[in-house]
Amino acid sequence: MRRGVSFSRGLALLVAATFFMENLDGTIIQTAAPAMARDFGAAPADISVAMVAYLLAVAVGIPATGWLSQRFGIRWVLLTAIAVFTVASLLCAVAPTLALLTAARVLQGLGGALMVPVGRLAVLRRADPADLLDAIAYLTWPALIAPVVAPALGGLLSDTVGWRWIFLINVPLGVAAALAGLALIPRSEPERGLPFDRRGYAFIALALVLLTAGAEGLSAEDARLQLAGGAAILISVAVGWAAIAASRGREHALFDFGLLRLHSFRAGNISGGVYRMIIIGAPFLFTLLFQLAYGWSATAAGLVVIAIFVGNLGIKPFTTPLIRRLGFRTVLIWSNLLGMLVLAAFVAVGPSVPLPLLLVLLVASGVFRSIGFSAYNTLQFADVEAPDTSNANTLASALQQVATALGLAVVAVFVRASTTVAADVTGSPLPGYHWAFGLAAALLLVPLFGAVGLPHGAGARATARR
Repeated sequence: MRRGVSFSRGLALLVAATFFMENLDGTIIQTAAPAMARDFGAAPADISVAMVAYLLAVAVGIPATGWLSQRFGIRWVLLTAIAVFTVASLLCAVAPTLALLTAARVLQGLGGALMVPVGRLAVLRRADPADLLDAIAYLTWPALIAPVVAPALGGLLSDTVGWRWIFLINVPLGVAAALAGLALIPRSEPERGLPFDRRGYAFIALALVLLTAGAEGLSAEDARLQLAGGAAILISVAVGWAAIAASRGREHALFDFGLLRLHSFRAGNISGGVYRMIIIGAPFLFTLLFQLAYGWSATAAGLVVIAIFVGNLGIKPFTTPLIRRLGFRTVLIWSNLLGMLVLAAFVAVGPSVPLPLLLVLLVASGVFRSIGFSAYNTLQFADVEAPDTSNANTLASALQQVATALGLAVVAVFVRASTTVAADVTGSPLPGYHWAFGLAAALLLVPLFGAVGLPHGAGARATARR
């Protein structure tokens, strides 16, 4: 007799909605920057401080999520995070100056940093291994959809009702999420007296902040910022290694790096991290290609890129059965290989390509993107034992923040390098936007080789039929 699922679908949908809000607000103001700059009497480039402030606040907040969840209970922390994010969104909407908007974005980022990992932990703690694929399927779509729809939605709102609605739409959503959370988020017993690993937090938070700031600098146009960004990333690596060394053998360490010895967890976060970088950067790369190489308007480019979302959504009902039938190793090999071939195709696809063919390629990119993303997000927790779930979730969140921070920076470096070479070779930088796809496709060799190296039975607990 088929038993019921071990997790709450209602809770999973609630957490997915909070994921969507957090992911969307990380990038949505990019296309609204000119309108915001006019209102604040600033240059469009100055608005980037509000985007960077949000990302830095997320980097500061993520390392503390595991401890906060244990010390105060998941229900209290998640409801507080939703409330903070909602209030901060309202403050962003009414901010009269760029300085106050930036301060509100910091508060919003802290709320977002708590919503995502704590929400996922609320779902994972009640999911049996055999239900993990289904549970993660609910939580995966926001990270796939938000970067794709953010540019078009941000531009549409700023061009019609005004950029402040970018933040105002979070208010009713946040209120609804808080009310639903009161009914759906289970109570958990707080661990009184649980010590906080201040040294571990300082190391990890500093590493993530340096990495996030460095990635932003590396993607800038100013050569001095690029140099500073590269230096910050190198320092973040050194600080990260120091954090690993400092955590060894210490009781109540904030991060349990020993989990990386688990093959499936390591593959889901190291190989999967490189995969996430390309997945996050690809919509940006497509938008640049269509606007700068093809000469399309920002609106047209944003609308066409939504075809990726169509692929994400269309394959979603088949992703879980596919992974159950073929296993993680086979699915990841093919999703990496076919995704790499689609990206490589854009090296040769020019502005004269028929629109139907272009849309087919974008939909295919969305299909393989969705399958691989779902597989990596599930694989990382497939072999984690229940007592280690909180530690694994916190470490995975930090490593995913690394991939998120580096995603756009890596694409920006690829574009800068390829357009520079193209200008020298052909006299025009435009072919370089095509060549950047070749570099992005080549980087997918890293997760492809990682998938080939997976044991055939990797993550088998999560693919077992209920």
